[in-house]
Amino acid sequence: MANIKSQIKRNRQNEKRRLRNRAARSEMRTRAKNAFQAIEAERQGRGGEPGDTEAAVVVAVKRIDKAAAQGVIHPNQAARRKSRLMKRAPAQSQA
Repeated sequence: MANIKSQIKRNRQNEKRRLRNRAARSEMRTRAKNAFQAIEAERQGRGGEPGDTEAAVVVAVKRIDKAAAQGVIHPNQAARRKSRLMKRAPAQSQA
C-alpha cells in the first residue's frame, strides 16, 4: 500500500478509470457479439425484422468508435474490429 499522498490519490483515480474502461469494453463487446449473431441469423434465414441486422451493426460500430475516442482501445484496434464486422455483414449494411 502506498504511503505517499499523491500515489494514494493516483491509485483511486486508476481504479475509477479501470472500472469505467471495463464497462465501456464490455458494452462494446456485447454490441459486437449481438451484431455478429444478427448477421449469422440473417444468413441462415432465421432473422427477425429486415432492419434488425443493419441496426445491430450500426450500434456496434458506434460503440467501437466511442471506445476508441475515449481511449479505451487503440484506434487501430477499433479499425480492425470494424473491418471484421463489415466484412461479415450483408451487402446492404455496407452502404
